Amino acid sequence: MLDTPLTFTPILVPKVWGGRRLEKLGKQLPSDEPIGESWELADMPGNGPCSVISSGPLAGHTLRSVLDTHQQDIMGTVPLNAQGRFPLLIKFLDACENLSVQVHPDQAWADSHEGAYLKSEAWVVLDADPGSLIWAGVQPGTTAESMQVALDAGRLTDVLQSRPAQLGSCHDLPSGTCHALGKGVLVAEVQTTSDTTFRVWDWGRTGRTMHVAASLACIDFTTPPPAEVAAPSVSASGVTETMLTTTPWFTMRRLDTASPSTWRIPDRTGPTVAMCIRGDARILATSGTTPLGMGSTVLLPAAMQDTSIELDGQTAVVLAEPTASAIDQNELQ
Repeated sequence: MLDTPLTFTPILVPKVWGGRRLEKLGKQLPSDEPIGESWELADMPGNGPCSVISSGPLAGHTLRSVLDTHQQDIMGTVPLNAQGRFPLLIKFLDACENLSVQVHPDQAWADSHEGAYLKSEAWVVLDADPGSLIWAGVQPGTTAESMQVALDAGRLTDVLQSRPAQLGSCHDLPSGTCHALGKGVLVAEVQTTSDTTFRVWDWGRTGRTMHVAASLACIDFTTPPPAEVAAPSVSASGVTETMLTTTPWFTMRRLDTASPSTWRIPDRTGPTVAMCIRGDARILATSGTTPLGMGSTVLLPAAMQDTSIELDGQTAVVLAEPTASAIDQNELQ
C-alpha cells in the first residue's frame, strides 16, 4: 500500500511576464530567462508535462506511472479525469508584468472542440506590490459586440472589473471568466488539469498568438465571478482553519498558526495536496516525517490516514482536494 507523501520536482515555465520572485519560494531558477510559473504537481493530457517524484523509494517515477500501479491508494473514491489524469494542476505564479487578458472554456465549449478541456481555477495571493490589481469579470451590460469595440479602440480595461490584489485573498475564477493577473502579484493556483487558454488582449505586447474569436465565444457575459468574501474560519489547538473556496471541482482550505501547533488531517476518501505558503511545516504519518518547507508541495494519497501537519509559528499551509463532483467530469467530457 502506498501510504507515504509524494514530493515532486517543480516544472519551471518561462513566461514573457515572469520574473525572479519564485526564488523566494525556494525555486532554483535559470539565470537567462524570466520564469512565470512553477508547476508543482502536473499530469497533463496527451504528451503534456507530468511531474516526477523527487524523493523516496519512487524517486524518478512520474506521477502518471505511479497512478497506473497505485490508483486506488492515491485516489481512493475520487476518479481520475476523463483523460485518465490526476484531476488537479497545482502552480505558483509570479507576475512581474500583467498577464494577458484571457478566458478558459466551460464544459459545453470543450465538448464541442477537440483538444480543448474545461479549465477552472482559483488564486491565493501570496505577495502583492502596493496598488496591484486582479481583473476578473466584465462590467455589467458588456456584450461580445461592445467588448470588440473596446478592443478595437485599445480600451479593453474599460469593460473589465478590477479588484485590489490583497495579501491572503482568494479569487475563484470559474471557466468563462475573463481575467488577468496584474503586475507585481505572486499567487498559489489550484485548477483543473487543463492548459486550454484563449488570450483576448496582451497589453500591447507582440509575438504571442491572440484568440479573440474563441475568447468572445467562451466569455460568460451574464454571470459575474464570485465576489471576494470574508471566508469562515475556525480556530482550535492553535490553528486557524479557513475555507477559501468550494467549487464543483475542488475545495481549498488554509491553515494559519501564530505559534507552533499540530493539526490532525481529518479522515479522507480522496487525495489531498498540501502547499506551504509561509513558514515551515512537516507531515507526520505512520510512515515517518516529511518536510514541508515554504514553497514546497506534497501529495497525500488517500491511503494515508492518521496523518497530522506540524506547523511552526507564523506558518500557513493551503490544502486542496478534488471534490466528489469530479466524478461528473468523467461523464461530461
